[in-house]
Amino acid sequence: MTIIQNSLSSHLDNDDDEDEKTAGALPGAMMTKFLEARTIMIFGGVDQKLAERVSTQLLYLDHLNNDPIKIFVNSPGGHVESGDTIHDLISYISSPVAVIGTGWVASIATHIFLGVAPERRFCLPNTRFLIHQPSGGSRGKASDIAIQAEEIVKMRTRIAEKIAEATGQSLERVLKDIDRDYWMSTTEAKEYGILGTVINSASEVKF
Repeated sequence: MTIIQNSLSSHLDNDDDEDEKTAGALPGAMMTKFLEARTIMIFGGVDQKLAERVSTQLLYLDHLNNDPIKIFVNSPGGHVESGDTIHDLISYISSPVAVIGTGWVASIATHIFLGVAPERRFCLPNTRFLIHQPSGGSRGKASDIAIQAEEIVKMRTRIAEKIAEATGQSLERVLKDIDRDYWMSTTEAKEYGILGTVINSASEVKF
């Protein structure tokens, strides 16, 4: 177990120290302290690198024991499949997970946020939420552009189905709402079924 911990700490130190130079990320030593508290941070855009880090942390913490895990989310969204990976792993592991939104939870970050049951979806008072349809830049041959457009339509339907399932809204309403950017306050997100509880202090996160 010590070897695994040291290996992960080294991995975090190297990766996060490099990220810190380029993107102001948390130092590896601080990230390790968060892991000891079974807390994971999703801040900034969702991409393959973030998905790898968060997935590694989720699997590692679940390997240690099945105590609860907290994930803080402040993100404008990003790469859909990277968000899918985090969303699916939250359900895959045995440890119970709670998500705490702060700042903004937008696009595919909302998909991640909806990866847990409503009673384990929390946010701080000034959080905003955004749902919308996926987008992509189509380039290349006309046949390739047609394929990409078809895949975006499939992805739009899949994301809408996930939102409907997680919120209790009808698929028809969700498809209509995500046609354009649909911003929500905490009150609106709670009424929509995205948010469970607005919290003001850490002691209110109970699950």
